[in-house]
Amino acid sequence: TTHYATSSKSVNYFISSTDNEDKTCPICMDTFTNKKSLKCKHGFCEECLGQAMKSMGPICPLCKDVFGKIEGDQPNGNMSSSTNTMSLPGFSHCGTIVINYNIPSGKQTKKHPKPGQYYSAIHRTAYLPDNSEGREVLKLLKTAFDQKLIFTIGTSRTSGLDNQVTWNDIHHKTSINGGPENFGYPDPHYLSRVREELKAKGIK
Repeated sequence: TTHYATSSKSVNYFISSTDNEDKTCPICMDTFTNKKSLKCKHGFCEECLGQAMKSMGPICPLCKDVFGKIEGDQPNGNMSSSTNTMSLPGFSHCGTIVINYNIPSGKQTKKHPKPGQYYSAIHRTAYLPDNSEGREVLKLLKTAFDQKLIFTIGTSRTSGLDNQVTWNDIHHKTSINGGPENFGYPDPHYLSRVREELKAKGIK
């Protein structure tokens, strides 16, 4: 389950409406009631937008622009990174960023699928090229980790076991080589893809 958090100053997410805009809410298809316009310029009834936020989070129902902070249910843990001089396939002119994630074992909370049941500790390592774009992606991943979006608890896709700490739709390169089919390099479009995945969660 993904949980959504918006600032108590949520009025900052809205802009003034102009008189020549459409008069019909795209959710209820009726005349606006207490119209709220997002920074993406799409407008909705206040109540309609509130209902949409309960199901989708702070995401525009039309264009999917994220206007608030999305917070996930990742268990507590830590993320660290280091660099070395080894080059990744496809990035021969720079070194490598090595990311280490450590999630200790613990008990599921009410945010998780089975509160009270235990999950096991995990350690995951991922790799980025140590160039300007790789360093930028590292910063974005750190923001995602701080917002508890990198991992979740559910069924492992590899083992089929329940109550496992699993990746949460932000893809990582966990191998140095082997190409995309082995979660490794070379993969010339990986950095742009992961930035799009992060952007979809409001991290850009």
